[in-house]
Amino acid sequence: MDIQKLLHEYNQGYRDFSTVALHAADLAGHNLCGIDLSGADLSGANLTGANLSRAILNGANMTDADLSNADLSGAHLCDVNLIGTVLRYASLVGANLTRADMRSADLERSDLQGANLKDVTVSGANFSHVNLTSACVEAVDLDDADLEGVDLSQLKSCQIGLNSGTEHRWLSWGAH
Repeated sequence: MDIQKLLHEYNQGYRDFSTVALHAADLAGHNLCGIDLSGADLSGANLTGANLSRAILNGANMTDADLSNADLSGAHLCDVNLIGTVLRYASLVGANLTRADMRSADLERSDLQGANLKDVTVSGANFSHVNLTSACVEAVDLDDADLEGVDLSQLKSCQIGLNSGTEHRWLSWGAH
């Protein structure tokens, strides 16, 4: 889909852009609050500073995307592919990242306060100085993640019901 068409339709009130192909799209700084990009291809996209609060990104491919300083608060990111994604200084407050694949992602200084990180894959991810206050981290092996400056004492027990659905395990064709 053409970026200008997407932005025009979004501004007209349309929100369902599920399965759209936006590989390497430049959406930096755009307000896409509440957009539905379920199953979309956003690999290599530039979403720096974008407002994706309350967005639905379940099952999206965001490999190597740049989401630095983006607002993903309250976003639904279940089964999302975030391999190699840059999320530095991003807000993921209250986001649902259940079963997300975050291998080699860079989340340095991002805010995951109250986020659901149940069953995420974080091997090689940079979580240095991330705010995990009240985050749900269950069935996650943090041994292979960089946790410099992270206070793990603020994590909470997970008592969240999960919707059943297709489980995604992504293959990365790049250097990740």
